[in-house]
Order: sequence, then C-alpha cells, then structure tokens
Amino acid sequence: MNTKRQHTASFKAQVVQEVLKEEKTIAQIAAEYEVHPTQLRRWKAIVVEGMASLFEEKDGKAAMRAEYEERLNDLYGEIGRLTTQLNWLKKNLALHLSRDERLRLIERERSPMSIGESPSGESE
Repeated sequence: MNTKRQHTASFKAQVVQEVLKEEKTIAQIAAEYEVHPTQLRRWKAIVVEGMASLFEEKDGKAAMRAEYEERLNDLYGEIGRLTTQLNWLKKNLALHLSRDERLRLIERERSPMSIGESPSGESE
C-alpha cells in the first residue's frame, strides 16, 4: 500500500513561504500542514538553491530572444539579397546570352549527372 501523498507546486510554495517567514518553527509548520519536517527542509533547500536562477532565467531568456530575433532578421535580409540577385541574374542571362552561349556555360565534365537526368538520377 502506497501512503505517499502528492503535493501540488502551489501547496509546496505556500508552505515554503511560511518556512521562510520564520514566524513559526519548522515543527509547528509541519504539524499545521501535515508534512514531515525533513520534507520541509528539502523543499526549503530546493527553493534557496534555485532562487538565483529565477532572476538569471529571465535575463537569459531576454538575451536569447534578442539573439534569435537578430539572427532571424539577418537571415531574412540574406534571403532578400539572394532573391534579388537570382532574379537579376535570370533576367540578364536570358537577355544577353544566346541559347548556344548559355549551353556552353554548363560544365559537363564536373557535373555528376547527365543533362538528360533528373536530380533523382532517373532519365527523363
């Protein structure tokens, strides 16, 4: 038979707040909330150890979010530049070179597939 009780996070926070106020002894608080004093000491230790991370986490999240947004803006800018360049190249290649000149630009020796193949390797 399992007699362990499960406590919610809000219950634990409320009890630890009482412990941190130090208006009552741990034994009195343990009796009032029906929790073993050793468990109260564990909860208090967890809170005290994690208290600094509560402040660091907010700063860390803000810095991480700012870094993410900056990176995202850089990538969108790069996409815009590359799209503009690609469109310019497509337009100018068709305007300035004949079909024969464009075909000569294909490096047949370096190409791993034949011109008649699709990218998946099948013949068209």
